[in-house]
Amino acid sequence: MSTLSFLTKRSATAAAALALAVGIPATFAIAPAPVEAAVGDLDKAVAALRGISTMKADFTQTDRNGQSVSGVMTLKRPGKIRFQYEKSVPMLVVSNGKSMYLIDYEVNQVQRWPIKNSPLGALLDPSRDVKKYGKLMPTEHPDVVSIQVRDTSHPEYGVITLIFQRDASAPGGLQLTHWVALDSQNHRTTVRLRNQRYGVSVADSAFTFRDPRRSSRRPG
Repeated sequence: MSTLSFLTKRSATAAAALALAVGIPATFAIAPAPVEAAVGDLDKAVAALRGISTMKADFTQTDRNGQSVSGVMTLKRPGKIRFQYEKSVPMLVVSNGKSMYLIDYEVNQVQRWPIKNSPLGALLDPSRDVKKYGKLMPTEHPDVVSIQVRDTSHPEYGVITLIFQRDASAPGGLQLTHWVALDSQNHRTTVRLRNQRYGVSVADSAFTFRDPRRSSRRPG
């Protein structure tokens, strides 16, 4: 990969990771579709999220320009998640249960936010009431359930749309397949999951990280 293409990819990844980690309130519209949500789907989606104790999945993150990077996501409720990007991307997004971190090893920078201020709070924050703030959205297929989560009293928490596929083998009978986060400038980040594995053993140490600000300091 050329230096120019790497820098372009890295810049796009940084912006997408920022939207993923933080998010800013925005609108997200799904085109009208003939299939309306079934009665009880919101309850089922809430049960599906609460039914995930641990999960690992391969992910592909795509920005608004269609540029994609891949990696492995590790989730442990309540509050912990890690997005380990492919080796060519020296970045990391991780939550330790209280705070969300975006670590950029290329420039030795770390940014931090409370998990409640992230769209991913819908997945991670045990105090976030998904049923209270979730809204069912129409989809194009009866086996697909889409929920937009937005706390109108706290717009700074951001917006996320979670998409599930009906699957009897998944927790709650719904498998989380992807989600969409959107920032105030209409910059959309889509994260698609595959090869989901539930109930796997995950140590809390998986949600720690090497702080590049410390390792980059000169001794003395």
